[in-house]
Parts: sequence; C-alpha cells; structure tokens
Amino acid sequence: MVTIFGKKYSREDLLRRVGSLHQIVFARPFQFTDGVEKGVEGVHVHTGSGLSFVVLFDRGMDIGFAEYQGAPLAWISPTGYAAPSFFEPKGYGWLRGFYGGLLTTCGLTYAGAPCVDRGEELGLHGRASYTPAFNHHVSYRWVGDDLFVDLYGEVRETSVFGPNILLKRRITAKAGESKILIHDEVVNEGWDEQPFMILYHFNVGFPVVDEGSKLVLTSTNYVPRDEEAWKEHESFDRFTAPVEGFREKVYFHDLATDPEGYAYAGIINQAFMGGRGIGVYLRYRKQQLHRFIEWKMMGEGTYVVGMEPANCLVLGRAKEREWGTLQYLKPGEKREIEIELGVLACAEEIESFTKKVSSITGGVKPMCMKSVEEFVKATSTSQL
Repeated sequence: MVTIFGKKYSREDLLRRVGSLHQIVFARPFQFTDGVEKGVEGVHVHTGSGLSFVVLFDRGMDIGFAEYQGAPLAWISPTGYAAPSFFEPKGYGWLRGFYGGLLTTCGLTYAGAPCVDRGEELGLHGRASYTPAFNHHVSYRWVGDDLFVDLYGEVRETSVFGPNILLKRRITAKAGESKILIHDEVVNEGWDEQPFMILYHFNVGFPVVDEGSKLVLTSTNYVPRDEEAWKEHESFDRFTAPVEGFREKVYFHDLATDPEGYAYAGIINQAFMGGRGIGVYLRYRKQQLHRFIEWKMMGEGTYVVGMEPANCLVLGRAKEREWGTLQYLKPGEKREIEIELGVLACAEEIESFTKKVSSITGGVKPMCMKSVEEFVKATSTSQL
C-alpha cells in the first residue's frame, strides 16, 4: 500500500485519483545550465512523503540537495555541483568541487588524506564523486500495491596499465516513505588485484544540525584523529551554534550491531519546530563497512556533521598499507554494500530510534581509546 497524507491507498485507488503518478511521485531528469555546474545531469526525486532529493548522474551517482517537508537535510557548500572537468586530483584540490550534499562517495582505489603510496601520488578522497555515470536510467515498478522508484548508473575507475573497477549503484525510494536505499556492487573487472577503499560521506546540515543537536550511534569505542580532535573530545556527540574560527574535529568509531548485524547512527534535533523534532539516520551492515568516521565541523558557513561508514579510515592509503588493513579486490571479485538512510520526522520516531540504539549499547557511552594505533589494533577485522 502507498501511504499518502496519512492514508493508505491500493494501486487502483491511487490511480483513480490522479491523472499521472507525477502528481504525487516522480523522478524527473534535468540538466544544469549555468556556471561550473553547466551540463551536469541529474534527476529530481519526490517520494510523496515530503522527502525530496537530487541524484547527480555526472557526479558519481551521488546525492546532492535533499529536504523533508521543506526542511533541508544536507549541508551544501559554495562550490556548486561542479562538472567533472573541474576535478583537481592533486593534494586537496578535491575540495574545490566538494559540494557537500547528502552523499559524496570517496574511493574506489583510494580515499582519505593525500599521500604517496609506493611512489604513486594520491590526492584527497579519490575519483568516484567526479566520475560521470553511464548506463544510467530511471524506472518505476509496482510490487503488488507498493510503488518503487529506482535510479541506476555505473561508475568506472580505470586507466591503461591500471585498475578497472566498476561501481554499479541502484538508489531506491518507496512511494510514501521517507527513506532511501543505496545498493552498491563493486567489481574488479581487471586482471590484477587492486586496492579497494570506499567511504560514504553523508553530510548533514542545518536545521538537523543546530545548537543542542546530538549524534546518536551504536559506538562502543572511539578515538580522536589528532590533537585538535582531542580538545573537548568528551562532547564528540553534541553540537553547538556556529563557532568563529572552528577547526574540524574527526573521530573514529567502532560500532556495535543488532542481532542481524546492522549498525546505526543518526543526528537528531529534538528542539526542531517547537519540539516536533527531526533527524537523519543510517542503517547498514557492519560486515560490509567496518569503519565509521565522524566529521564534526561547527564553523561559520562550514556548519556540518559528516556520518561516514567506510572500509577504511581517512589517513590515506599508505597508512592503511602500513597498518596491514588495506583491502583488495581480486580479479573478478565483487563486493555488495547496502545502506539505508531515513528521516526521523517526529518526536516519536526519534524516541524509537534512540531506544533502538540504547538496546544495542546498553545505554553506555563509548570508551575513548588512547591512540589511533591502539584503536586500529583493537578494532581491525580480516579483509572481507
């Protein structure tokens, strides 16, 4: 059944009430026409629940702007959705086109800080987000009385004498619901083993992030990345109003799971709209993404919290190799990853999510470990 405006409708009942499904649910392709965004293709998705978002075909099938009933969910930077031709691969040039958005994918053969790995100079966060998708399309499907919108595209990282890694991404939204399912399949289509690093950079902004907002997650252990993050590290999960001159703080977390193997993380603002509350949550299998990085940035303008499930940390490929934690894809090997992102639309949904997290952690705050090296040693898992 499709739930629209608080009432359930069968397929027949719903179709009797509209001239076109686009009256309620749509996924409409479009193209930007101005500035650095000119030529970038995307699709605007409206689920009929109040959830609306933009998928950027030309930026790695990532998700840009998103809102729920008029409230923005994602932080948007001033760079714009820069076309792939503006990609600067060296050093921190990646940031010149980092639009933020609800999701920016980092990878596929490297992610994290710039470094030199076995003589290869690697920039920040990889090429995935700047690579246009091909074979992309939009489709609608009925499953009984349930209506789904599917967006599909493929992103390839490749070079002659280099890797040939293919990312197949399907983004699905069910009509009447306020959540998004991201299903990725990563395949090594080359003939040599290749490094595999992937990080899902979810960027939550105002008004979900605001003074008094909190990060609620199934963390059992965490560690500050550097000296800056050690400052006020006890308040890693609490957020303030924008702070002049704030410097980013990054924390690495080890998340516990429910009996089905799912980890949970969410940012909630209980004071939103006079106590109605709002939040954004993630649910995913830790076996697929065993790392979780928190990016806390309370700066003026750059006012954002990143929730980042990953199969690596963010200190660069050379460091993962040094630790012995760098993952690889053998020729023909495939990995599948699923992430559910949803909106917590009211106080009752926030309470239910908080109770779920507490049932996993026992209501105990995570323990702060002494160093990144200790964290890595204690939490590393064998390669998937």
